[in-house]
This record gives sequence, structure tokens and C-alpha cells, in this order.
Amino acid sequence: MILVSSCLAGMEVRYNGSHCLHSKINQLVEENKAVTVCPELMGGLSIPREPAEIVGGDGYDVLDGHATVIEKSGKDVTELYIKGAYAALEKAGEVKATLVVLKENSPSCGSSAIYNGQFAGSKMAGSGVTSALLKRNGFKVISEEQLLEYL
Repeated sequence: MILVSSCLAGMEVRYNGSHCLHSKINQLVEENKAVTVCPELMGGLSIPREPAEIVGGDGYDVLDGHATVIEKSGKDVTELYIKGAYAALEKAGEVKATLVVLKENSPSCGSSAIYNGQFAGSKMAGSGVTSALLKRNGFKVISEEQLLEYL
């Protein structure tokens, strides 16, 4: 079973109520080969919500208490992101996920790139909070951009 970001399956769960439909991921869900997850909603965030970025590092740093997840207005939502990451980890275990495909650049789901915490549209290398937690627990996490390499 593959665990995938809900937005990639066409669900309107992103911060602004949009989605990032990826046709192959949607097909995998329709064929019952993939299950969706949205760590941000699972952590208690709403739709819509303010954009958030990791400040002071990446998802590993957030998990280790050395960085925070901050909304554009300055509100600290770190605990909600951590809560959502652990909920996604539980789901990955329940479905016995053999692969996890998460939305690149997200503060939750980015697997190799995230925004740099300055809310200026600039990215940096790093993992989001959920991606980091899943990797630490032995799950293979990739972005939608890498999917075709693994199918």
C-alpha cells in the first residue's frame, strides 16, 4: 500500500482550499493501491488556513525542538504540525505502507525541499515535519516529482 498526500489525489485540503491533483496518484487511490493522508488536517488545522513555513531549520529540527513552524502572521503552530506528523505515522503503520508519496515544498510533507521560513517564495533543501518523522521511522518517502521512478 502507498500512503499519499490528500492534495495530490485531488482533495481540496491545501492551506488555501486548493489541491495539486496528480493524475497517477489519483489513479492509484481509485485502484485501492494508495490511501490518502493530510497531516495538517490531522493535526487540527483548518481549511483555509494561513500559509506556514519552518523557521530555524527543517522538519528534523522541529522534531528535535530546534525549529518552529510559524504561520505568516507569526502564530506558532509547531505543536499542530507535530501532532499531524504522528497521526500520519500511525496511519502509515496501520496500512503497512511500503512507499509514501508526499507533496514537495510543504512544511509537513516536503521530502527534499521546503520553503525557507522567510515567506518570500524561496526554497531550501530539507524535509517537512511529517516527512522527517516517517523517514526516521524507516518509511521510504518521496515527492510526487519522483513517483514515476518508483512505479
